[in-house]
Amino acid sequence: MASESSWIDFTAGWISGGISTLAIQPVDTILTRMQANASIVVQPSTTSAAAGGANTVTTAAAATDVTATAVASLRPTNIFRGMISNFGISSLWRGSSAMIGAVPVQNAVLMTGYGYGKRWTDNDEEHNNNNVLLGVFIGGTIGGIFQSFVMSPIELIKVSQQVVGTSVSKATTSVVSGLLPSSNNNNSSAWRGLGATLLRDGIPHGVWFVSYEFAKVELTKMRNGSNNNNVMEGGGDSTADEIAIPMLSGAFAATTAWGVGYPFDLIKTRIQAGKSVGIVSTARDIVKESKDGRACYGLYRGFGLKLLRSIPASAIGFLTYETAAKALSSRG
Repeated sequence: MASESSWIDFTAGWISGGISTLAIQPVDTILTRMQANASIVVQPSTTSAAAGGANTVTTAAAATDVTATAVASLRPTNIFRGMISNFGISSLWRGSSAMIGAVPVQNAVLMTGYGYGKRWTDNDEEHNNNNVLLGVFIGGTIGGIFQSFVMSPIELIKVSQQVVGTSVSKATTSVVSGLLPSSNNNNSSAWRGLGATLLRDGIPHGVWFVSYEFAKVELTKMRNGSNNNNVMEGGGDSTADEIAIPMLSGAFAATTAWGVGYPFDLIKTRIQAGKSVGIVSTARDIVKESKDGRACYGLYRGFGLKLLRSIPASAIGFLTYETAAKALSSRG
């Protein structure tokens, strides 16, 4: 029975990961470019018209002097317009091929950890909610650590596509070659940014699941109380509840989890974009770039855009997971 439940969690997580990735990828592309300080500077190509007249793209991450124009181009609206104007609307889905292949696996691993953590506390006769929260925290944290080893190389491919404009085949070849022991070039290592990825995906994923479970329980209590008060009037729409509660809980969970893990996501992107190497030195550089050297401002640069991406992704993901898990369980 436990193996069957884990398989349901894995499958439902796979489905929810794929759907949420497709829906949110454009926001992720814009955010990644902003985090990496990658402005779009298009210069006339010296190649002949017969060669296609391709434009040359440079990145502000490689520049030593960030001009006012480059800074302005890092605004989300300018990045959005620049991507569409120079590369077409499909460029907003850069990196999606790598993520579509990996995020469902990532989400499946996480949801398996979440489900296992909940079942771990099923034998609690008192059904103490604190024990349930501890279980999902441990399950989420362990799942987050395991999936980091899958996602770190995949996100390196994604960042190469989104920031530098590298083709998926070239980016993939570079990362795969970096898996080989003979690779001595740190910049080509497939594990560049793994340390920051572990810090981003470990405890913050535990927080993500705890926040989701806490919000779901509290919203269910509130709704049940409302239904009891209106039972004579036929109050209560279970279908609406099945949609609203997972989505609201998922939105709350995304906000709290990224509040804990966002600085490490920013650091990871900088390292994978090739501008910095160590976690501490990268954090120091980010703080220096911030206004008046304020650490909080610098390390949370782009946080609003991250929430714009993660809140709907989390809401859609948990709703899809709950719906798919219920459907798969009923078939069993």
